Formats: sequence, C-alpha cells, structure tokens
Amino acid sequence: MHKKFSTLLALTAGLALVLAACSGGAAPGSADFLACQVTDTGGIDDASFNQTAWAGVEMAVAQLGVEGSFVESNEQADYEPNINAMIEQGCDLIITVGFLMGDATAAAATANPDQAFGIIDFAYDPAFSNVTGHVFATDQAAFLAGYHAAASTQTGAVGTFGGINIPPVTVFMDGFWYGVQYYNNENGTNVQVLGWDPAAQDGLFTGNFDSLDDGRAFAESLMDEGADIIMPVAGPVGLGSAAAIQERGNAWLIGVDSDWTQTAPEYAGIILNSVLKNMNQTVFQHIESALGGSSPGPLMVGTLENDGVGVATSFANMQALIDGIVAGDIQTAP
Repeated sequence: MHKKFSTLLALTAGLALVLAACSGGAAPGSADFLACQVTDTGGIDDASFNQTAWAGVEMAVAQLGVEGSFVESNEQADYEPNINAMIEQGCDLIITVGFLMGDATAAAATANPDQAFGIIDFAYDPAFSNVTGHVFATDQAAFLAGYHAAASTQTGAVGTFGGINIPPVTVFMDGFWYGVQYYNNENGTNVQVLGWDPAAQDGLFTGNFDSLDDGRAFAESLMDEGADIIMPVAGPVGLGSAAAIQERGNAWLIGVDSDWTQTAPEYAGIILNSVLKNMNQTVFQHIESALGGSSPGPLMVGTLENDGVGVATSFANMQALIDGIVAGDIQTAP
C-alpha cells in the first residue's frame, strides 16, 4: 500500500511547508477540540521525536486553547489498541509518531475514514484522504552536523549509529556522511566516518530505540576505534551514549531531533551540536488547520529552506553551505 519514506520524500522535496509563526488567541469552540498523540516505544519524554512532537500539542494547548492528550506505547503491539483508544476517546486529530506506526495508522485510517490523522516520519502512496504525513529532509541538517564534526574532530574519526535500519534513521546518517566528505573535499583532509556506509546502506544499529545500555556500549566501541564525535540516531538510546562520553571525556555528541542542550541539559557540556527536526512546528500547524476545519493535505515536508530542519549551533561557513544545499548545488544524500 505504501512506498518507503525516502522514495516519496524524493518525489515531494519541492513541496513547501509554511511553518507559521504561532500567534493569536483561541478560536471559537477550540476548547472542544481534542488533539491527541500516540507515542512509539520511546515514550513522551524521550528527549527526541516523541517529546518534540508533543511540544507542538502543548503549544497548541497554550496558544489555540485546544485540549491535549497522549498515550504511550510500551511495545509495538500497543500501537493499534492505543490508536483505537484515542478514537474512542473522541480525539479530533490523532498524531502517531514514527515510521514503525505506519501500518497501524493505515489500518485505523481505513477503518475510520472520518477520523483525521497525522503521522510523523511516514508518507503513504497512494495517500489517504484523512491522513497527513509529516516528513523531513533531515539529510540536509545532518549534512551540516557532519561538516561541523569534520571541522572539529581532533582524532580524524567521527562515528554514528542508528536504532533500526529504516529510512527516517538512515536519512540522518546519509547526511552526516556527506557532510564529512564535503569538508574533506574542501579542505584536503581525510576524516573517517565510522558506523555507516551510504553506498551499502548498512552500518551500526542497536535494533531498538530504548536501551540506554546499548547506547553506552555502541559509544564506547566507537570511541575505542578512535571516534571523538558521535551522532546516535536512536532516540533515548543516545542518552546512554551521552553518559559514556561524559564519563570518558575528550569526546563530543551530536544530538538529533531536538536541541539536546535543552532536552538533556545534564549533558550540555559534551554536546557539539544537534540536528533539529522541527516536528513541534508541523504538529502545531496541523492542529491549527484542523481546528479551522481544513487539512494541510497528504504531506507536510520540512526542509532547510522553510526551517523544518536545521541545527542548534551555528559554525563557520554554515550559511554558505545552507545556500548551496537549498540551491541544489550540494549533495546531501545518495
């Protein structure tokens, strides 16, 4: 029923997403509007995509006067019953979080054609009339992080690993690798990327998004191999990596999805940068549209150009890189 996110994102990269500034009071009757979120197994406070998406609901509660509700999934088997529970609760819009929720969301959308849904990191082909996919060109922002890492490493090696080998994860790793290579080509250096091969689309994966022990072990292994900057793309698993880096010292971490100096402030001292996927903005915009009785359409696409993605910390030459990426002159993915 659906193609992979990466294929559809390539076809829709030209779509513009207007990430509107949040303003104005509550719309008439907005207190009767219930915006709901179903998390994946990372939980609502994962310092990553679930938490960032929920921040969009909270923003709508504060600025639009709607009500918000969430339910957490402890395992993948919870996805379908949790979505159905939200339907029974009377949610006006249900946001499901993550690529792995694609099948459960599709089943619910088919069975409930009058129920509005949004899903983070998934796009359907053919599209559902009652589902909006929130997708992000995170390779563009991760490219910036890779360039920054290559410019900052003292060992000449940087590393990355993912939770599961799925497109919303590997798109970060692609961009990171390409950013390092671009720095090498521009500066005559040979910074190595450990943990990912974009040609083979294979690398290091923990196989989950929740084990802090795995995050610690993978970071320690990469540091043992010489990496002094590591980008975990595995939700809260990365918190285990941050702990290992903080304890060992002489290394840095690149956060993903949100600004980790804010969502994991206990590790602010070892955060080099964070790759931002501004799901809070797309979720807010989706709620605002639904509250007004309309739909954003089948896709919302976040890019560097519309501030749907970015990095938390600026660095030398960054604007020139952004300009080149937006113009299509710099390659950020295979």
